[in-house]
Formats: sequence, structure tokens, C-alpha cells
Amino acid sequence: MTGSRILALGHYQPGKVLTNDDLAEFVDTSDEWIRSRVGIRTRHVAGDDETVDMMAAHAAAKALAGAGTKTEDVDLVMVATCTAENRVPNMAARVADRLGIPSPAAIDVNVACSGFSHALAQADHTIRAGAASRALVIAAERLTGVTDWNDRSTAVLTGDGAGAAVVAPAAGADEAGAIGPVVWGSAPDMGPAVRIEGSPPVFAQEGQAVYRWAIKELPPIARRVLERGGVDPGDLAAIVLHQANLRIIEPLARSLGAPRAVVATDVTESGNTSAASVPLAFSKLVARGDIPSGAPVLLFGFGGNLSYAGQVVRCP
Repeated sequence: MTGSRILALGHYQPGKVLTNDDLAEFVDTSDEWIRSRVGIRTRHVAGDDETVDMMAAHAAAKALAGAGTKTEDVDLVMVATCTAENRVPNMAARVADRLGIPSPAAIDVNVACSGFSHALAQADHTIRAGAASRALVIAAERLTGVTDWNDRSTAVLTGDGAGAAVVAPAAGADEAGAIGPVVWGSAPDMGPAVRIEGSPPVFAQEGQAVYRWAIKELPPIARRVLERGGVDPGDLAAIVLHQANLRIIEPLARSLGAPRAVVATDVTESGNTSAASVPLAFSKLVARGDIPSGAPVLLFGFGGNLSYAGQVVRCP
């Protein structure tokens, strides 16, 4: 068995930016109210033509270009999303068609906010088992399409976007981009605390219940991810958590005791993009040169279901 590694990342966000002041024109809220509670300043909102598969394909195309990988060499496409507009063809098949990938295994993963880490782990396992040699792992969400704009507790949160990674075999755990073992699980009895239900489907959540769960349960799980990855917190170069809320991100990052790590806070400019938030934030950090190649990075998604998944990867 071989390991796997991330060759390159890519991301996409819609051009339309909705500020807190813009939002306050039609929602009972204010810039101060939003910043003090969740830390968000702006979010990107998809236009009518910016579908989940369109955004996913744009992010994937950037990742493929960065990796120097041809579409015909991709034999697995995985798309993590909880906002797919249609069921069949699934998002992975639609993305493969947009990119001209000829005959990949095309799989959607719906684990909401932890979807990217789940999909990345499955791609890693598939490559280790020899069932794939080049994988596209994408997370894309159009969360504003299922937002209740009359509910200020959730309307202030949501944004749209996509992030992608090209994954290939790796020779060793210290290789640039190498993907460590996953730690994953869920609290199914609390699943209804985050939901997209109804016809048409609408996003809703029990914010305080999710907050208490995240603050209490997630720090020891995140530390277990580091242990399984064989990385001391002091050696971490970056921490990329699900971009849900600064009031969750900042204390969770502090609890790990990683003084040298850059903590991703993309939520301030992108809002909560569910499954897309981890690869979107990670891709931006790498594009800005904030993390040296080969340095260890914690990826940790959590939220809907209530599910979680995390792994330590080496920066590509």
C-alpha cells in the first residue's frame, strides 16, 4: 500500500459580495450585531448561473492547472456538498462532464460542513487500496440558495463558494502534500440541530446547542487528530477549521496549544460555506504563501449531522 498527497489546491467564489450593511437593508440586523456574534464582515453570493457544479468545476480546473494534471488522468471525482440542486446526475458526474474527464468514478458525499475532510479521507483510502491513481476532491456549496432571509440568526451566516484538491499517490508521510490518517465520527442524536429540510429546502439550526457541542466536544477530538497524524501541536504551521463562527474557531484553535500556527479566519470575508469552507480557506492560505511547502496543517471539519472529520496534511 502507498500513501497519498495533495498536489495542488484551487478555489472559486462568486463575484457578488454582500456586506453586513447590505444585509441590514432587508434583514433586521446590523454590522455591529453580526461582527460581535459571529465575526463575519462579508459573504459571497452566487448568481443564477453560478450553480454548485459550475463553482466546483472552476475550483477543480484551478487545482488541475496547479498540479499539471491532465483531465484524462483523473480516475476519481468526489464532490462534497449538501446543497445539490438535483439528485441525478450527481454533482460529481456534472463536474466531470464540465471538465471533460472521460470515465471517472463519480461520487457525491453529503456530510454537510465536514464533507471535504470526509471526501479527502475516502480519496486517500481509495488510492492506498490501488483503486484510483488521480483524484479530484471538491467541496462546493450554494448555501444562500437555501437561506431563510427572514431568520436573522441564520441569514447573517451563509455564503457560497468552492474549493478543490488534486490527490495522487505519495511515497512517504513526510512528502509535501502527504495526507495523514483521518479521525471521524458523529453525534447522530443531535443531528437535527443543523438541518436543510422541507420543500423548498431551508437551512435552520439550533445555534446554542451547536455552539455548546463544538466548544465542549471538539477540542479533545482535534487533539486526537494530531496524535494520529504524529504531529506535536507546537510543530503545526496552520490550523484550518470549518469556518462556522469566530466564537468557535478562536477558542478551539487556542485549546490546541499551537503557538506557531496560522489560524484560518476566512469566515470573516466568506461567511459560512459549509463543506466548502475548509478547502476554500486552505487554498487561500497556500495561494498567499502563508504556509511553507511540506509543513504540517490541521484540517478539521465539523457541523451538520453533527459530524466531524479531520486529518493532518503536509502543505503542497
